[in-house]
Amino acid sequence: MESFTILDGIAAPLLKSNIDTGVIIALRFLRSRATDLGAGLFADWRYMADGAEIPDFVLNQPRYRESKILIAGANFGCGSSREAAVWALLRFGIRCVIAPSFGEIFYDNACENGLLPIVLPEDLVGRLAARVEAASEPKLTVDLGGCKITAPAGAQIAFEVPEERRAALLAGLDETSLILQHEGEIDAYRARAAAARPWLYGKLG
Repeated sequence: MESFTILDGIAAPLLKSNIDTGVIIALRFLRSRATDLGAGLFADWRYMADGAEIPDFVLNQPRYRESKILIAGANFGCGSSREAAVWALLRFGIRCVIAPSFGEIFYDNACENGLLPIVLPEDLVGRLAARVEAASEPKLTVDLGGCKITAPAGAQIAFEVPEERRAALLAGLDETSLILQHEGEIDAYRARAAAARPWLYGKLG
């Protein structure tokens, strides 16, 4: 997966609580591998029944169309465990979501696909969204190495990410890649186990 170091980009405020994975990407977009998941992101909020854009939706507004960061409400990514919710955000171009809390499975899926979920207190999330909305250019800089967000006008906000998640995101390592870092140890264990219990490995009879 793509490593996450420093992200500098447009941030879109979407301060709704309990945005579930079915809203992030509806089930109808998961029936074909050819579907553009980025186009389906928040489809029921982005488009009318005839496919025309809903102008008031934040990601349809000119200043937020190229957003790389989403500032959201509490319990973002709750609901079903569909990993495609993370894929849809990434395909649209969003690499970071800042919220007071996340659905547990969504949080894990995000980290394992290179999308950074940042947890901040709810009042701080609200103030950050207000700063973005008031700025002439709604940009944030997210520095995972330094664990800080630089808001418009230069204010800095510290955040925390579990160290194992932070290290994996910085290095661009998904769960499989992390396991393969221990391939030698795994092979050595398997050799010892086969010698001690050969019947488990089809070496007897």
